[in-house]
Order: sequence, then structure tokens, then C-alpha cells
Amino acid sequence: MRIHGRRLWLLLLSAWACLATWTCHADEDDDLSANEVSRQLSNPNTSLARLTFKNQFRWFEGSLPDADGQRGYELLFQPSFPIKLGGGDMFFMRPAFPVFFHQPVYDEDKGRFTQKLGLGDIGFDVAYGHSNESGLILSAGVAGSLPTATVSELGSGQMTLGPEFLIAKMSKKYIIGFFPNHQWDIAGWGDEDISITTLQPIAAYLPGNAWSIASSPIATYNWRTETWTVPLNLAISKTLIFGDTPWRIGMEVNYYTERPDAFGPQWMVGINIVPVVENVFARWFTGNGATAP
Repeated sequence: MRIHGRRLWLLLLSAWACLATWTCHADEDDDLSANEVSRQLSNPNTSLARLTFKNQFRWFEGSLPDADGQRGYELLFQPSFPIKLGGGDMFFMRPAFPVFFHQPVYDEDKGRFTQKLGLGDIGFDVAYGHSNESGLILSAGVAGSLPTATVSELGSGQMTLGPEFLIAKMSKKYIIGFFPNHQWDIAGWGDEDISITTLQPIAAYLPGNAWSIASSPIATYNWRTETWTVPLNLAISKTLIFGDTPWRIGMEVNYYTERPDAFGPQWMVGINIVPVVENVFARWFTGNGATAP
């Protein structure tokens, strides 16, 4: 499947139209302050429905010719519509749509880098979670990806799947936790064997006034190539309410202490925009579309 640039832009415009529709109808409780929304958005098991737009700018380095001069820009769209099951239990379906607007890819035949535009492999996780009054947060499920890349260089050509779990502790001022998963290739046409472990420690401090200071670096280990990709991460965000719609706006920075020698990211600067929206899926399943717990 290939989507040309014009069709890709139409898909993005459609996504923004959906965003406008959902946010205009977000029915957040009147008593839920920006500070409380900020706290709930810091909870990995939050019941708030949201649309996450991550604008990620990357600087690369490596031993390949001209690797140190490469730059990239990716828009990662992550909608989440959790379903409350009662008693602190939640069901999650969380896809992730990566759109590469400027991705450097090394062409071995030409001996140089070329820039690619297109949709990458769509990631997802499906999980069951539980939170109790003491602040203990647990979830378990499966994570994977689908071979949806519109340009072969932007994907693996493989469907991946594997287990994930989360354990965290949350109070009014902080959250700490750990969120690992492992994925193997299970189907597809790509030649690459995939066996990747992802480790994500979670730490956030909530000083008040709807601010959040967090660090959630996503480290990966590729068992086939025996290589680590490990960032140091810092993120700062502020939650604001425009009209009836809460928005979290933030910035994060990664510095990669470990990366593949041939080519890998050195820095990533991200601008994240997260509107809280009406939970249309919860309305379908339970008849209640409220986004607040």
C-alpha cells in the first residue's frame, strides 16, 4: 500500500477536522480544575480520553558517510479512549500513528542519505489496568505493530506482538513506575528478524498550578543486533483550559547516551499537544461519554 504526498496531507487534514469536532464537544466536568486534569494525565491508567500529538525533531550521528549532518521530523499521533469497567478497572486500546515528514534513510546503492516522507508502521497496545485508593497502579496486556509503512524504508515489513505490563505508585505530588514490553515478529514479508525489549521507567513531579515535570526515557535493546538505544529524558508541561476543553502543552528533550554505531539519534526535541476529548467509545460501550472519572 502506498499513499502519495497529496493523499497523506488529506489524511492529516481529516485528522485535524476530527480533532476540532471532538474538542468542541468535550464534556469535562465543571468542577475538574486544570491542576486535577494535569494530575490525571500523568497517570498511565488515566480514564481521560485524549488525542496526543507529538512533534519530534531529531538530530542524528553515526559512522555512515554524512551521518552527522542528518535531521528528521516526525509527527506521532496517539489517540486514547479508555473504557471504565468499574471498581478501578480499565480497558485500554492505544494506537500510535507515526508520520515521517523528513526522515533520513541511507541508500547503500548510491552511498548517501535520501529523505523519505510517509506513514510508518502503526503501533498499538491493548491492556487491562487497575488502580486502587492507595495509589497503586497496575496493568498488563499486549503491545505490537502493523506493517503499514507507505515507504518500505520507513517500516519493517513485519507484524510484531508481545507482552507488556505496568506497575506504578501515584500520590498528589508524584508518580513513579516501570513500563516494559517485548515484541517479536510474527508475520509479514520483511527479511529482518525482530526481537526487541523496551524499558520505560516513569517519574513525574506535580508541583501544582497544573505544571508537570517528568522523565520517561524509552530505552530499547535489539536482541538480533545486540545494540542499545538509551536516552536521557526531561519533559515539562502545563495544562490549560480553553473554553470547555483542557489542553496539555509541553516540551521534552532526549539526549541519547547509547545508539547504534552506524546511524542513530543523538538529540530529540519534542513539542507535545494533548487535548482532552469526549470519550465516544465509552459512550458506545456504557452509554456514558464523560471524560472525567
